[in-house]
Amino acid sequence: MPETAQPASDRELVATRVFAAPRDLVFRMWTDREHVARWWGPRGFTVTIHEMDVRPGGVWRFVLHGPDGTDYDNEMRYLEVMPPDRLVYVHVSAPRFEHTVTFADRGQGTEVTVRMRFESAEVREQAVREFGADEGLNQTLDRLGDLLSQPLA
Repeated sequence: MPETAQPASDRELVATRVFAAPRDLVFRMWTDREHVARWWGPRGFTVTIHEMDVRPGGVWRFVLHGPDGTDYDNEMRYLEVMPPDRLVYVHVSAPRFEHTVTFADRGQGTEVTVRMRFESAEVREQAVREFGADEGLNQTLDRLGDLLSQPLA
């Protein structure tokens, strides 16, 4: 499995990981605000979740707090919620992109594929250059893997 987010097309970033955890649990880690608050974001970031309504049409509003003290407001709108197989949501704050996350059984584990599709190749390049979107995606999935390797409270 690739350990970095790679462009699948000139408009996309795609990353895949296999986690040693059942699919229902991995899906729950992605949709339960208490769990998400423990791993979402690149290394060194924390998150404050203001709203997380995981249903089609629901809104997820949160602030990523950077290690340098910078706050990044984010808003997502859920388009599809198909437990425990698939999530699709749109990042409506800049930069705009559609996020598709799929969950598949792989033996005793779960394969997660994250596809970030930007409005254009230029927007994807800007997100990589200005926000480190590729490395941020990679680190966020690493943090999820770290959490899944620990006993959950």
